[in-house]
Amino acid sequence: MFGVLRRKSEKRLYNHPLLGEVVLVCSWRARRVVISVRPSGEVRLTYPRMVGKARALEFLESRVEWVKQSRCRLAERAVHQPEYTPDQIEQMRREAKKVLPERVALLAERFGFKYGRVAIRASRSKWGSCSGENNISLSLFLMTLPEYLRDYVIIHELCHTVHHNHSASFHALVDRCLGGAEKSLQRELRQYSISKR
Repeated sequence: MFGVLRRKSEKRLYNHPLLGEVVLVCSWRARRVVISVRPSGEVRLTYPRMVGKARALEFLESRVEWVKQSRCRLAERAVHQPEYTPDQIEQMRREAKKVLPERVALLAERFGFKYGRVAIRASRSKWGSCSGENNISLSLFLMTLPEYLRDYVIIHELCHTVHHNHSASFHALVDRCLGGAEKSLQRELRQYSISKR
């Protein structure tokens, strides 16, 4: 759009001697080196192209203990995570389709956002996403969260209709919409994980 060529991120696997398989993501959008640990235990190392793989791996080495601790916390949380039957998931899907699109419309109107379609999916990898066309996808498992955390996820995705990245401007917009509570809500959301199969 606007005549700018969007380059894709480059992904590759790296076998770390202590952590095992790590997904390396060289991103044109990244502003800094970021390590994330997913509920599955997957470790992802995202870094800007200008930083380079060697420096990114140095950063990973400095955070090995943090990664191990994060994996342990996620594993403990998964033990207490309920498993839902197909009937329960279908009931949750019906409730999500009734509640979430209306909530997106209300919050978009309140904060002045414009978006495309809203899709409800059984996503277990993320709570929500926003496409380049400003279509919003939400996980039906949002229905397991308190309402204020559902709103946080929805506002996060609505802010992506303005900033299709996680830049400082994006986070400033999210924080403004949330009355300065973005970081605390982000921390609280990390205490939840999407239900295991």
